[in-house]
Amino acid sequence: MLFVQLYMKSLGASTVLIGLLASLNAAGTLFGSLFWGGVADRFRRRLLLFITTATFSAAILTLMLLPGIETVLVTAFIRFFLFAGFGTVMLAIVSGASTQARRGKNVSYVSSARAFGIALGSMAAGFALEWLGFRYGFLLIGILPVVGTLILLKLPREPAPRFERQRGSLKMIHSAGLTDLYIATILRQMAVFGTFGLLYVYMDSLAIPAWLMGVVGSLNMLTQTGALILFGRWADRFGRRRIFMLGFGLSVLTPCLFVLFPSAGGMALGYVTVGLSFSSLYIGSTAHIGDRVPQERQGTLLGLYESSRGLGGLFGPILAGVLVPVTGYPGMFLAMAGIALLGLLVMVIGNRLRITASQRHPTA
Repeated sequence: MLFVQLYMKSLGASTVLIGLLASLNAAGTLFGSLFWGGVADRFRRRLLLFITTATFSAAILTLMLLPGIETVLVTAFIRFFLFAGFGTVMLAIVSGASTQARRGKNVSYVSSARAFGIALGSMAAGFALEWLGFRYGFLLIGILPVVGTLILLKLPREPAPRFERQRGSLKMIHSAGLTDLYIATILRQMAVFGTFGLLYVYMDSLAIPAWLMGVVGSLNMLTQTGALILFGRWADRFGRRRIFMLGFGLSVLTPCLFVLFPSAGGMALGYVTVGLSFSSLYIGSTAHIGDRVPQERQGTLLGLYESSRGLGGLFGPILAGVLVPVTGYPGMFLAMAGIALLGLLVMVIGNRLRITASQRHPTA
């Protein structure tokens, strides 16, 4: 994201187009999660990891050609379509192999490993950009997934899944009592993607150097590396809902920090907060879904959860790009905080409605 946002700026792209970049990333996540989540319940998941990782690498390497704005936008969608596939299939493998008592902890391990890798990449990105420039920086980034593909050879083989007629996914979401979680997640992602869709450009306007942007940006994933494991243990110990409700609350705070502290230190504090927010929300939510959905449908329902995150991210950056010329960055950040607050209220109201319904129909 650091490379591509600054590359777009070097081509003279407007804030609306750079915001559109993040929206296309979210669109790739939306459709990729839907597609690969369904596929993960029908085909061998190990093979799917090979396919998504190898093609993801090829999509990155096309940026070595230093294409125009249109090509960058198209490849953004393709990259995240494939990246969503890797994340969804990986999550389905771990969740499906876990017992309820250990699901939160097991999901936290693999999620923490992913966060740690992204943190290392983010830390190195600013230095790589200054030392290598755009062309050879994209080459370096594109090679790394190839190494990941080779490591996948160590995964054990799995039996072929059985093909069975399955209930509609939306009906299952409703019957499992997950509707408010999916809606609130859409709103939360809209706020977070809108906040961060232009943040590297905002930091550039504050005269923060590229190497420091990379370090600051890595704090999100560095925070997640430890927080995911911690919240995974707490989700198994204290319950899923308490953990993911904390994530919704912290999501409201994050954009406000960028208004209160427009400096490198304020950016760093915001990245740490969003790291805590994502960790508690993601672990609590995915473990909660895994508890309520049968193993043979977890790929689809977890894919739908990932796609709900992508749906929110589709609209947030576009709205942010439109707001910045009118309200400035502070006004945009406050608008995103309001959207995150709306997501939190959806969860609070949904939970109270369930409690009321259970009191009226105790045998339901």
